Amino acid sequence: MPKATSTVRELIREHYDSLTQAERKLANSLLENYPAAGLASITIVATNADVSTPTVARMVQKLGFKGYPQFHQALRNELEAKGSGPTQRRENWAAEVPDSHMLNRFADAVMNNLGQTFTNIDTVKFDAAVQQMANTDHRLYVVGGRITRALADYAFTHLQAVRERVTHMTSSSATWPHYVLDMVEGDTLLMFDVRRYETNLQRLAELAAARGVKVILITDQWASPVTKVASQVFNCWVEIPSAWDSNISTMMLLEALIAATQEESWPETRDRYDQLDELFDMTRLFRKFS
Repeated sequence: MPKATSTVRELIREHYDSLTQAERKLANSLLENYPAAGLASITIVATNADVSTPTVARMVQKLGFKGYPQFHQALRNELEAKGSGPTQRRENWAAEVPDSHMLNRFADAVMNNLGQTFTNIDTVKFDAAVQQMANTDHRLYVVGGRITRALADYAFTHLQAVRERVTHMTSSSATWPHYVLDMVEGDTLLMFDVRRYETNLQRLAELAAARGVKVILITDQWASPVTKVASQVFNCWVEIPSAWDSNISTMMLLEALIAATQEESWPETRDRYDQLDELFDMTRLFRKFS
């Protein structure tokens, strides 16, 4: 059986190079409408992908599953995990809780999340996202959801110092059409969306993408539906021994993106930092030690 921490999507991508032409056709079909495309019977999945049933059976075995029923169940488990609320999450980890102190369990979970997250980051996509975020020829918008708006606020606080033309969209979706009105092709929308995924964020991403805006999505390991319209997607592992998910790996990725964006445009950013410090001195916002 595959690792419990690996999603079927990741397994497909991991084994893609070793698949035959017919199996790649099936893989593409599954990824195009994930995970719904794999939740039907093996016959229907084969028909929808225009491949044979033996092709489906061979591919799921290459992914590490004993057979199609195990593959199907893995997708069902992912779907259930996507929609689980705090109570169900707490019950899930409590059922398998190891005999150790909460601090140790928490530390182990967080370290695993960080390892999984950074192992699965594509550096080419990371660099492409950084170039988008550093491009001051176009505006950068930042938005988060019910929980992730704190991440959006943190991102905005730093990025507005790094570069000009950064807009922090409010948490009220009723105001979003006003922002979309000013979005133009080539702008970038940095969005945070983790389970349980918010329908208003998905609709915002669709509206922005339709206007030629490049959506950078930071989501969890199960992937927000916004993935379908995003130009760059980063999956962060978030499960911890709690009724809530963790933002530690998400924050670490965000800080890496901010640092890289700063370096991408360092001469201009350095000037902004120097001017900002002068303004801080003039307003006497911070205490000075001399």
